[in-house]
Amino acid sequence: MKHIFMNMAVVGLFSLGLASCSDELNISSIDPQSKTTYDDMELLAKQYATLGLTGQAGPAGKSDISADEGETGFYRTTFNLQELCSDECIWAWQNDNDIPAITNIAWTAASDRVNWAYQRLAYDITLFNQYLSETETREGDDYKKYRAEVRFLRALHYWYFLDLFHKAPFKLVYNPEVLPEEKAGVDLYNWLDQELTEIEPELAEVGAFNNKANFGRADRGAAYALHARLALNSVVYTDGQVKDYQKAIDYCDKILDAGVYELSKNTNANGYSGYEQVFMGDNDNNEQAMKEIIFPIRQDGKKAEAYAGSTYLINSMRVSGMPYAGTSDMWSCNFARKALATRFLDIENNNEAKNLAKMLSETKEYKKVYEAYTKGKTFADAGAASDPTKMTEAEVIAADEALGGSTKNIIRIANDDRALLYAGVGGGFRTLTSDQISGFTNGLSVVKWQNIRSDNSTPSDGKFSDTDIPLFRLAEIYLTRAEAKYRLNGTQDKEDINELRNRAHAAQVSAVNLDVLLNEWGKEFYMEGRRRSDLVRFEKFAGNKYIWDFKGGVSKGTSVDKHFNVYPIPSKDTSNNPNMHQNPKYE
Repeated sequence: MKHIFMNMAVVGLFSLGLASCSDELNISSIDPQSKTTYDDMELLAKQYATLGLTGQAGPAGKSDISADEGETGFYRTTFNLQELCSDECIWAWQNDNDIPAITNIAWTAASDRVNWAYQRLAYDITLFNQYLSETETREGDDYKKYRAEVRFLRALHYWYFLDLFHKAPFKLVYNPEVLPEEKAGVDLYNWLDQELTEIEPELAEVGAFNNKANFGRADRGAAYALHARLALNSVVYTDGQVKDYQKAIDYCDKILDAGVYELSKNTNANGYSGYEQVFMGDNDNNEQAMKEIIFPIRQDGKKAEAYAGSTYLINSMRVSGMPYAGTSDMWSCNFARKALATRFLDIENNNEAKNLAKMLSETKEYKKVYEAYTKGKTFADAGAASDPTKMTEAEVIAADEALGGSTKNIIRIANDDRALLYAGVGGGFRTLTSDQISGFTNGLSVVKWQNIRSDNSTPSDGKFSDTDIPLFRLAEIYLTRAEAKYRLNGTQDKEDINELRNRAHAAQVSAVNLDVLLNEWGKEFYMEGRRRSDLVRFEKFAGNKYIWDFKGGVSKGTSVDKHFNVYPIPSKDTSNNPNMHQNPKYE
């Protein structure tokens, strides 16, 4: 299936048609015709397309879910439930629907954003079940592989159900007349373990699709990666009944021993680090970046327009006036919490970091330095440059370098290529610490995700992103193996951690413990839609073992009850499906 993203816009594949929403793993016919007609490869492409698209007609038209289309895509809904409640970012527009509840870890069974994620997962699973029903009688090795790929996608979605809700409305056949059953905890874990074991031999070999022709399809490497992730979280998912750390190690070994994936390590001729290139607009053509990505969500600014994928990640984290944006549509609504900034900037022990933090925290001082700089006629037009919103990009870049707020300088101070944060004057003066929970400049900007191409060529679109989203990449395999070894028997696998730190040009670790491991997960994978899951596994999300800014709705943070480690089942589903039962303390 060459260039799968080229077919992502092909969404009207079933003459049966698709309803606009799905509460119960159910899609109703909107066409009286009962016989389906479709092209085999387009039908398969639709299964992948649902990861990146949100409706039947572009970014805003014929939505899959009966809510704001831009808000209800697969990645955006799950990302929000993993990140906006964590120690990594804050949504600046606190007046938006349900945002305070997610920010403050105060959601209920009536929370819209919880419902959107639940419905998106259910809707997608229904598509997968329909595909499997339609192709059940098809014969041949190709169809075995196609069906195994779709079963992988279904398993991936059930993993999200397990991770976020600890249970799922479970259904393996397409039958609108039958309500899903409830499958929870260890039972859902065991099913996922068995399902992945069954489909792995039927998938293409590890790395078979790690090429331009088939990039974005699931091969055995993707299944092994999901299996390793599942096993690493086994204690959480089974309430301590299963400890599958050795299985996590074994699946990591299968991937690493295959020798087909490599970390993106080399800084290119344009100065982009190996790490940075993984999150740029040509990560589907940059062979170095592709080698690290095990399974992505395909994105294309022209052929797959949506507000819920990497367009969301890029546009929400930028404001007009910032340099190197790669997009003309900047939303200025998502910024770094203090905890994320200080993960890289050691303001207690690093004098440069301390001075930068002081200058940023005292905005008047930053402005004073800035104004002195402009009065020195460093800019072509110091008069115009006295207002950051009127500066040219070249002037912004020059000021950032002079004042020390550029991403380049933050990376230097942090001694870590992964510190892709911005503290410059583009778009206004930022602070590092703040008692404000709203306002885009009340924290550093995150510039990890970019619509810029590593060869500096022009993106295909200035509004929608080309940047593929790596759902699984090789770095996760190294960290999973290191953590699983430590949890299994205390083995300190410094080598796996240092593979990532060497790539980032960061200092090597000399010892391994749980704090070191969690810190490394945070530095390597921040803003990749997994932080809550990691914090839960380390027993740092709910409770009082770890307090971060605005946790629990308090400026300096406070403890939250442990029932918030899982999300509630939306009240709409417990009302409509008697098989589904509410999670504890959400009744």
